[in-house]
Amino acid sequence: MGHNDSDLRRIEELIAIMKKNDLVEIEVKHGDDKIHLKRSQPQQPKVTAAPTAAGAVPPAPTTGKEPADAQQQTALTQPELPETLLEIKSPLVGTFYAKPSPDSETYVELNSQVDPQTVVCIIEAMKVMNEIKAETGGTIVEILVENGQAVEYGQILFRVKPD
Repeated sequence: MGHNDSDLRRIEELIAIMKKNDLVEIEVKHGDDKIHLKRSQPQQPKVTAAPTAAGAVPPAPTTGKEPADAQQQTALTQPELPETLLEIKSPLVGTFYAKPSPDSETYVELNSQVDPQTVVCIIEAMKVMNEIKAETGGTIVEILVENGQAVEYGQILFRVKPD
């Protein structure tokens, strides 16, 4: 049993190294053991401003590897975005939770005011609850995920109209 705990710690260390060095893929061989880790998307900033160009927002670039649903969602929501909205993105793969416990109130709702330190949700990954902060100030104008939904790295969770 101790061997499994040791392996898990090594994998967690490799994941931390990948994040720190912005690596998409890593493979480690030691004797007969081999570990291969690959992230689904390259690292992106958590909060970004939508581009401003003559009142239009260009479509997001696609690599052709995104699921069809993600491409459709981008196509459906992108043209409606005002130029000034900021996005709060998932910093990791996991399960999105809008509230700290099933019987608690949600962290934020539509039209909630947030500041950079406001916790907007929790993402559970490997049985660890990670509080996600807004990292910007403004008003929540769009919530793009549902409670209990699986989220990908870099997936947009909220859109915020800055103050």
